[in-house]
Amino acid sequence: MLPAALFGLVIGAVLGTLGAGGSILAVPALVYGVGMPLATAIPTSLVVVAVSALGGLAVRWRTGAVRWPVALVFAATSIPAAFAGTSLGRLIPERWSLFAFAALMAAVAARMFAAPSDSGGACRTRSGKVNWRSCLPRALAAGAVVGVLTGLFGVGGGFVIVPVLTVLLGLTTAEAVATSLVVITITALAGLTAHGLAGAHVDPGITAVFAGAALLAAVITGRLAGRLPATTLHRAFAWVVVTVAAGVATSAPFFPAGLDGA
Repeated sequence: MLPAALFGLVIGAVLGTLGAGGSILAVPALVYGVGMPLATAIPTSLVVVAVSALGGLAVRWRTGAVRWPVALVFAATSIPAAFAGTSLGRLIPERWSLFAFAALMAAVAARMFAAPSDSGGACRTRSGKVNWRSCLPRALAAGAVVGVLTGLFGVGGGFVIVPVLTVLLGLTTAEAVATSLVVITITALAGLTAHGLAGAHVDPGITAVFAGAALLAAVITGRLAGRLPATTLHRAFAWVVVTVAAGVATSAPFFPAGLDGA
C-alpha cells in the first residue's frame, strides 16, 4: 500500500500543478512500482486520473479560469477520435509506437520552451478575452488530433492538451491548466466506462489508497500553483515532458512482454 500512496502523491501533484501528466505517469507507476498487471493498471489509472483531475478542478472552480465552451468542444471531438487512434495503435508495433511517442513529447517540449505562455491564438481576441466561436474550427480539429494521439499512445492526453490550448488556441497557462482538467476528467471517465463494459476490474484497496493520495496532492498543489508565475509553470511543464520523453525512449526496448501490443 505504501508504494501506491507515494506514487499517488506524485501523480496528484503533477495533475494539480500542471493540469497534465497523470495517466502517462500512473500506468508505469502501477505496473513497475506497485506490481499491478497492465490489464488492471489501465482502468485503475483512469480512476486515479479522474479523481485527481476533479480535485485540481475543484480548487480552480472559483477562479473563473476554466473556458467551458473550449473544454466541451475539445472533449466532444477527442472522445470519438480516441477510438480511431486505438484501432490504429493495434496496427503499429509497440516499440515503434513508444519511440514515436517520445519524439512527439520532445517536439511538444521544444515548442513549449520557445513559445511564451500567454501568447495570442485563435481564441484570444485583441482585447484579451476568449471568444470560443472564433476558435471553434481549430478547437474541433485540435480535439480530434488529441483524441487520436490519446488512443494511439494510450495516455490521457494532458501532455498534448495544455500545449495546444496555450500555443495553438492562445489560452493563458492558468486557463489552459484549468480547462485541461475538465477535458482530462471527461476523457478518463469515458475510458473507464469503456473498460468497465469490457469486463475490466480494479483492486478496491489499492485504488482507494492511490486515488486518495492523488486527490490530496492535487488539491494542495492546485492551491499552491496559483501563486507561481505563469512562465514558471510553463517551463516546468516542458521539463516534465522532456523527462518523460527521455524515459520512454530509453525504456522502450525493455518493456515487459505484457506491455507488447497493449
